[in-house]
Amino acid sequence: MSREDILITPTELSRRLGAGEPLTILDVRWQLAEPDGRAAYERGHLPGAVYVSVEDELSDHGVSGRGRHPLPSGRSVEAAARRWGVRNGVPVVVYDDWNRAGSARAWWVLTAAGLSEVRILDGGLGAWAGPLETGTVAPEPGDVTVAHDDLYAGARPTLTAEEAAAADILLDARAPERFRGDVEPVDPVAGHIPGARNVPSTGLLADDGRFLPAGALIDRIGDVDGVYCGSGVTASVVLAALAAEGVDAALYPGSWSEWCSDPTHPVAKS
Repeated sequence: MSREDILITPTELSRRLGAGEPLTILDVRWQLAEPDGRAAYERGHLPGAVYVSVEDELSDHGVSGRGRHPLPSGRSVEAAARRWGVRNGVPVVVYDDWNRAGSARAWWVLTAAGLSEVRILDGGLGAWAGPLETGTVAPEPGDVTVAHDDLYAGARPTLTAEEAAAADILLDARAPERFRGDVEPVDPVAGHIPGARNVPSTGLLADDGRFLPAGALIDRIGDVDGVYCGSGVTASVVLAALAAEGVDAALYPGSWSEWCSDPTHPVAKS
């Protein structure tokens, strides 16, 4: 993997759209404080982009004991991707408008399911200088097939809670104050997994929302075995950054929300 395999620049995307190349563009707007991005999507989105819900289509809330955003099954991803118009052999571009969280989650889920050509719009919606459309796009149904039904054992590596605890180098992608345990606005327990190191996902982005330049990312991150966050969403930003440097690190999908739900798990602070 290389940076070009993971990220696409707005300039390249504009060129490919202008040339009429087949592409499927997915709008994956999601924020911790505003998880439903559909209204924002309808107010303005990239031409032809289809809205994708992190909560309803990139997570399976019917699964218990695996955190706030359990991974969906491959079969449900396949069905959703067909609704989005994803077709075999047609590249997919995903984007969002908040710290690359939604798009990185979509990139991770789709590639874990077995899709090979999925790229994140570097800089997200804020970097796009082209025209926007309003309303909702209703694409022709796609025909994509996925290779993996169990995304916990799919095409991307994952860690169980036990494996995360035993990892030599485990990164926590949350904000420093949540890592330290000073505050915890979402989960019932504050703190972090003992031994984890804090590398906030936002620290891997420049002020304009683009990923840091090649080389700077790996210097900022260093060696790593696995990554977690609050519920497996923003950790995908760190994993995408690592993948852009050729490092295929593992996700602990349940992350802190799964870890802290078990009272036998130790909690570290500061």
